[in-house]
Amino acid sequence: MIVCFVLSSIDALAEMSVKAFELVPAVERDLLMGDKAHINIECIECCGQHLYVGTNDCFIHHYLLDEVTSSKGRLSYLAQKLLHKYLGLKKPVAELRAASALERLIVLCDGIVLLVDMVTLETVPSAAGGGAKIRGVTAFCINENPVNGDPFCVEMGVLSSKRRTVQIYMVYEDRVQLVKEVSTPEHPCAISVDGYFLCLALTTQYMILNYNTGASQDLFPYNSEERRPIVKRIGREEFLLAAPGGLGMFANAEGVSQRAPVNWSESVIGATVCFPYVVALDESFITIHSMLDQQLKQTLSFRDGHILQDFEGKVILASTKGVYVLVPLPLDRQIQDLLASHRVEEALTLTEGAQRNIPKEKFQILHKRIFQQAGFIQFGQLQFQEAKEHFRKGQLDVRELISLYPLLLPASSSFTRCHPPLHEFADLNHLAQGDQEKVLQCKRFLITYLREARSTEVANGCREDVDTALLKLYAEQDHESLLDLVASDNACLLPDCVPWLEKYHKYFALGLLYHYSDQDSAALQLWIRVVDGDLQDSTRSDLYEYIVDFLCSCSNLDLVWKYADWTLRKDPTIGVHIFTKRPVNKDQSELKPDDVVTYLGKHNQALLLYLEHLVLERRIQKEKFHTHLAVLYLEKVLSSLSQSPRDEEQLTRARERLQALLRESNLYRAQFLLGKMEKYEQLLLERATLHGKLEEHDKALHILVHKLRDFPSAEAFCLWASSCQNSAYRQQLFHLLLGMYLDGNLPGQSQTAAGGGSGELEMAAVDLLNRHGELFDAVRVLRMLPEDWSLQLLRPFLGRAVRASMHASRTSQIALGLARSENLQLLHDRLKERKKPIFVSEKKGCHLCHNTFSEPDVVCLPGGVPVHTHCVAQRVRDSPTKRPLTNSSNHT
Repeated sequence: MIVCFVLSSIDALAEMSVKAFELVPAVERDLLMGDKAHINIECIECCGQHLYVGTNDCFIHHYLLDEVTSSKGRLSYLAQKLLHKYLGLKKPVAELRAASALERLIVLCDGIVLLVDMVTLETVPSAAGGGAKIRGVTAFCINENPVNGDPFCVEMGVLSSKRRTVQIYMVYEDRVQLVKEVSTPEHPCAISVDGYFLCLALTTQYMILNYNTGASQDLFPYNSEERRPIVKRIGREEFLLAAPGGLGMFANAEGVSQRAPVNWSESVIGATVCFPYVVALDESFITIHSMLDQQLKQTLSFRDGHILQDFEGKVILASTKGVYVLVPLPLDRQIQDLLASHRVEEALTLTEGAQRNIPKEKFQILHKRIFQQAGFIQFGQLQFQEAKEHFRKGQLDVRELISLYPLLLPASSSFTRCHPPLHEFADLNHLAQGDQEKVLQCKRFLITYLREARSTEVANGCREDVDTALLKLYAEQDHESLLDLVASDNACLLPDCVPWLEKYHKYFALGLLYHYSDQDSAALQLWIRVVDGDLQDSTRSDLYEYIVDFLCSCSNLDLVWKYADWTLRKDPTIGVHIFTKRPVNKDQSELKPDDVVTYLGKHNQALLLYLEHLVLERRIQKEKFHTHLAVLYLEKVLSSLSQSPRDEEQLTRARERLQALLRESNLYRAQFLLGKMEKYEQLLLERATLHGKLEEHDKALHILVHKLRDFPSAEAFCLWASSCQNSAYRQQLFHLLLGMYLDGNLPGQSQTAAGGGSGELEMAAVDLLNRHGELFDAVRVLRMLPEDWSLQLLRPFLGRAVRASMHASRTSQIALGLARSENLQLLHDRLKERKKPIFVSEKKGCHLCHNTFSEPDVVCLPGGVPVHTHCVAQRVRDSPTKRPLTNSSNHT
């Protein structure tokens, strides 16, 4: 059973939206019948320009139709009557079919099928041995997809008035021949043939019958007594049928409907297909439905119509008194009418459905243009997503869209809009009609569309126009992506963009655009004016820091020097970054430290920071930088000392930085710095450090012990001063410190005056020994200590000394044992080598001089390699160590 589609009821008048056809008269009443009012048209046939009309008085009329096109492109027909002929029968002419290859008309009249000459309209006499007539016929149909390969033969299906059969005939020029007869379950009343397939309307149902195999397929029921059946071949193995419920159903040879049905009138009396439309005729109207969306597209009033046929794509209708041609309007005009009424989807559906009727290249051009027009219609309706998709499919030149926005295209652009125009809008203001919300939405859409277009082929050839328009929109809308655009690869036209960015106070973005255009000086001048307050731009609150970073990476050293003074005057601690944070690489010009130090002479704070960068971060090993930094540190300390009131916290920080430099650096001029500190008693700790650098450890310890009485610092000094020395050097320093503790009296100081500090020094000595006992020579210490000291005080020191002595003794014993073992192993190896014979001959050469041996006396190198004795002696003399070869032997 055929597959059916359920359709909701459609209001025909509401859906009528397209003028797809015009009804044009072909044969007027007067030309057909003159003053004979009783003559009616019964059937028609058209072959090229030749029109044949069968009437109720058994006449065939032959007309020549000429197409005439007016200056406005309207089509009309001029009919010329050539001939008319009476068939000599008493009934109306029921059917006419032309067989142009045979120059014959196949005529059905009074139940008889006969052949008539197409030119003379004379009945063809029967040939010898065969008849030219078929009797008892109710209907017949020409097979337009014949299975017989004979070009001078026409296949025809015939329905008999007396039998439930379908007869297949071959029609020749002067005879007809029965070749097949197929039985049917009911009496057939309508037929259409395609190849071997018969589509039949029986009394109660439609069916498909293959007369070659006998296979059949029931389609759907209908009542032939209630309505006239319609069976119409519309293509290869496809038929159009009138179904119950006022539906036009499609069925293929397998009995399957691959198209949705159309909803036409219940009283349809004729139907045909003029792709992509289904044309149906009822008692009062001609209705045109689309095969693509099944919608009713047009309705034409046509009263008393009873014939609707198509002849090689030409749709011809007839009433009882006249003949008319249903002329299709050009497809592009239909599409434009749909677009004009904003029926976008219908226009696209019609365009795509008509593809098979249009040459490929023309269709591609038309298809793209329709998509573009559809996009602008939906753009005007603010349906932006749909518009974007149609623009994409139509490969729209993006400038067509940009040109709607006033002033967005560059002044230098050579673009002109498409002609004929793709839309009806003069510009965006015309489209929005003063609605600023619409304008804003359209601009947001354009931003999105241009951003996507930049990375596609859509922007090819017009990148400058696209980027310039996008920049203007970004600036106007204060869009966050403005900086990304100007800072990345772009084709913005500077002359157009500069006034636009200035208008909207986007000076930072303008500077980036200058930079991208290799105009760094202009960018810096603009940014400096913003920082100084001459121009207003709130894009970056840290613009000063950005300028500094920009100069850090700037390869143009002239610009760096030019704007260095401004940055340092603005904030020396940040401005100095143009020197300290400048990357060091081969591709970038490098600033010479000597030049920078000289330049920063008038900017003390920046100079200090730069020298710290050179000395502490870059670790540049130059005495003058280290000395200069130490002097600046010292000056800062002295400045803090001279302040009143004194900021102790600031002074502490300054001294700590100075002390750290004095301890860690070995390159500054210690004597020079010492001379600058000698008169400042507050800097005794720093002087002690300098004495340590000069290897004047006794003076340094004297200051720490006797002047500062800072015993922890004294111990720390010994550790620091001996940090890169051997253990003997460190032991010497600690013995020196112990000696100062034990010798409590200062030179020239009385015993009484020293008495108060003597106990303090003795306790410091005890603490020193107990904390660092492993660093001392215990025997030497015991000789230095006073005899009246209690051993209990020195218990930690003595315990550690005893353990250290025992450890050293045992370690030396282990080392001695290992050495003896190694020596024993060497002796064993030597004895093994001595037992092996050494072969020497005149053919063998010395490994050192490569000369042959002339005497048996040789020296054997490790591995048993013999060499001359004088060669070994020479090698020993030339060796800087003068050490004899090991494992050598003087044996033959």
